[in-house]
Amino acid sequence: MDRNAFGSHLIGLVLRLAVLSIVVGIVLSALGITPGNFFYHINVLARRIYDMGFGAVEWVLQYLLLGAMVVVPVWIVARLMGLGRRPDDGRM
Repeated sequence: MDRNAFGSHLIGLVLRLAVLSIVVGIVLSALGITPGNFFYHINVLARRIYDMGFGAVEWVLQYLLLGAMVVVPVWIVARLMGLGRRPDDGRM
C-alpha cells in the first residue's frame, strides 16, 4: 500500500489539502485578508497579548503588595506571641 505517516494515500492527501487550501483562500480573500496583512495582524495580536500579560502581572503584584502590608506584620506578631504554633496532640 502507498500509505504515508498520516494514514492515507499521498496523492489523495495532497489533493485534499490543495482543495481545502483553495477554499480557505477564497474565504479569507472575501474577508479582505491577504498574506501581508495576515502576518501584520498576527504580530499585532501577539503584541497585545504580550502587553496584556504584563498588565495582569502588574495588577497581581499591586494587590499582592497591598495585602502583604497587612498580612506579613500580623503573621510576624502572631509568631512572636506564639499564636501561630499548632498544639501538639501527640500525632506524628
